[in-house]
Amino acid sequence: MKPCDSASAESGWQPVIWPAKISHVPKEVFVRPDIFEEELKRIFYGNEWHAVAHEGEIPEKGDFKTFNLGRVPLLITRDEEGKVNVMFNACSHRGTQVETAASGNKFEFECPYHRWLFDSKGELVGCPAKTGDFPDSFKREDYPMAKPRIAIVHGLIMVTFSADTPPIDEYIAGWHDQLAEVLGGDGRLRLLGYQKVIFKANWKAYSDNDTYHAPLLHAAFRMMNWQGGKGTQKADARGHRGFVGELSLPKAQTLLNDPSLIEYHGNDLKKGSVSIHFFPITIAVKHLDSISIRFGNPLSVNETEVHYAYFAHVDDDEEMVRHRVRQSSNLLGPCGLVSMEDASVFHRLHIGSHTPGPAIFQKGVKDEFVMPTEFSQNDEAANLPGWEYYRRIMGQGKEEA
Repeated sequence: MKPCDSASAESGWQPVIWPAKISHVPKEVFVRPDIFEEELKRIFYGNEWHAVAHEGEIPEKGDFKTFNLGRVPLLITRDEEGKVNVMFNACSHRGTQVETAASGNKFEFECPYHRWLFDSKGELVGCPAKTGDFPDSFKREDYPMAKPRIAIVHGLIMVTFSADTPPIDEYIAGWHDQLAEVLGGDGRLRLLGYQKVIFKANWKAYSDNDTYHAPLLHAAFRMMNWQGGKGTQKADARGHRGFVGELSLPKAQTLLNDPSLIEYHGNDLKKGSVSIHFFPITIAVKHLDSISIRFGNPLSVNETEVHYAYFAHVDDDEEMVRHRVRQSSNLLGPCGLVSMEDASVFHRLHIGSHTPGPAIFQKGVKDEFVMPTEFSQNDEAANLPGWEYYRRIMGQGKEEA
């Protein structure tokens, strides 16, 4: 079942003809409202899987979370039997939004309009009416809250609105081990909290964030003499990409009043930084001891909302939990000491994208007409397979070489 979106259903959009060089991305894809509407239809409501929650956010029976995917509201619950459910957050009667809280714990959800009542599985359990008021064919069991397809991988709850999206194991083939590494080894996580932000930029500017920029943009890396070691980066034809980096921590630290903020309590600095980015907008990161899933959502052509959710492992002792809380909230969030410049750059990318010409990728590009398949740890070229996948599913043409 695909949600209805009247704006994206319009057919007035004009596809972009891309340059022949694989390293050139037309800037207009970041700023045109008609393209954004088509992206909602083809990508966010199309044949892709999207992360909307982690089981660690709803650990107890009765826990729930709400989240939007595009303009579509979702209700994510753990029911009386402990099972995870995802429903469209709309009454099966007249379509009224049922739940408005960001999270909570309850087993029943009542629509305010006509007081139709649903359980935590989304089943209709009550609707005020006298005998004979409804058609003879009416049966409560025929009116549950509608549901998208759902898959859970290492606790990561993913949904798709299309029946044609490949099974999740096929969709993320080759990435299971790296995803497990990011999510604490086995995905058994405990929620620590959130930081939520709206970036003044198109979702693709946020999602296109590369590894080339990190030591160049972020002042904290230079100020603390924080050097990266060896690392690997890979990308696939579906637009997924990931990074595994060895970290070399500063030997002497004088800038921080409490250097323990950047301590590493793990046992393998060769995997000190691990990230994974599933097309289009799901990002999960383990950096030092912080574990974060970034749930992104495109609000408009000009704005992107991101919820940074931070986790500990369920087996952590309280000392480790405290360390993860401090490191997570201070290191890599929207105002983290090594990532605070990102928001400004996303905004400036968006402003600059209103100028003529393409955005041009250079680092790691060997041949401008051949898609690279191998990447060093700081190559921006690892983003290019994702751009080619985006171009194809958006039905946009390409100039002859």
